[in-house]
Amino acid sequence: MNIHEYQAKKLLNNNGIFIPKGQIAYTPLEAQTVAKKISRKGPWILKAQIHAGARSKGHFTEKNAGLGSGIRFVENLEDVYKNAGQMLGATLVTPQATQGNYVSRIYVEEFMKIKQSFYLGMGIDRTSASIVLLAANTSNEDIEKIVSDSPEKIFRSPVGRRGPTKNQSLKVANFLELNSQATENFHKFVMGMFKTFINNDAIMVEINPAGVLSGGEIVALDAKIILDDKALFRHPDNLPLRDNDNLLPAVIKASRYGFSYVEYGGNIGCIVNGEGLAWAMKGLNAKGFDIGCSLNVKGGVDRDKIAAGIKIIASNPRIDGIIINIFGGFLRCDLIADGIIDAAAEVGLNIPMVVRFEGTNRSKAVEILKNSALPLTMAESTSDAMEKIVKAIKENM
Repeated sequence: MNIHEYQAKKLLNNNGIFIPKGQIAYTPLEAQTVAKKISRKGPWILKAQIHAGARSKGHFTEKNAGLGSGIRFVENLEDVYKNAGQMLGATLVTPQATQGNYVSRIYVEEFMKIKQSFYLGMGIDRTSASIVLLAANTSNEDIEKIVSDSPEKIFRSPVGRRGPTKNQSLKVANFLELNSQATENFHKFVMGMFKTFINNDAIMVEINPAGVLSGGEIVALDAKIILDDKALFRHPDNLPLRDNDNLLPAVIKASRYGFSYVEYGGNIGCIVNGEGLAWAMKGLNAKGFDIGCSLNVKGGVDRDKIAAGIKIIASNPRIDGIIINIFGGFLRCDLIADGIIDAAAEVGLNIPMVVRFEGTNRSKAVEILKNSALPLTMAESTSDAMEKIVKAIKENM
């Protein structure tokens, strides 16, 4: 379950993460009133609250929404009112939400001047059966560019059940080239992020960017959290965080089967059983392609559910090809293979598909697909799958 930035920041703050002063607003007048409470003089940041990233690179489709993006810097109360009026009720298009998202609320936040910025993320890496910590210095370039052009600039490290050790935090701080004051505060910051992840049964927690203030304090300037739907029964306080008005129909449909669906700006659909496998395919960007949508299927599925998931991806009109990348453990590879055949029988297979299996019943799954005579390609690894889908799409153009 995706939650909004302001909701994610509250969860982080509950676990010791420093955040800027801010408050949600649903009307221009409320935005102006909130701004007065936050700071007497300003400036302020107005942030559209949608379930998509890259808001600062987005634009609104309505002319009366102005030329500004989904994140706006304002210096006086008159402009708070004016910009809030332009943003609220308008449709924001971003590189990660090309279909546009309706803006029903904005987050009014104090502006904080920082000395350095960095990316920090935690997710579940199913290939190593652990939480993985990701970090990158983003003072001079954003994380999307680093992922596509310089993945070696990303620090990756598995995290133990008790969270990052002080030594591990020190290594990350040195990698980020933090000053001595920020380094002293960094372990507490990382542990606050880990506690948020564990205490809420999160699938992913991202702080992008985190900022270093002049005194060495570290602040979460933005935040994104995805919660595990199946663990919400343990966290009734998190149930009200769901915003169905901001969900795509495909997201709602996927949730009925226990799957999570995310849309990006590319043209390749991917079906995975772990966020780490989806992140690994961000390398497609370097090949001139990118992920258009991702469906994360989990344990406890059957062939009918898998077939339904494939139909969700295939029905996206922007998708030119599909990668199915499964690391079988509890989820058997042959179930996926049966679901592929069922989906192809119902909706056809009119775009290139590359399948990579690893783990439980892999050999059986490969045999099932080979005997099906479906026009798909098998791959031996994630990188092999990326190479083959790019080649197949180019040949299909």
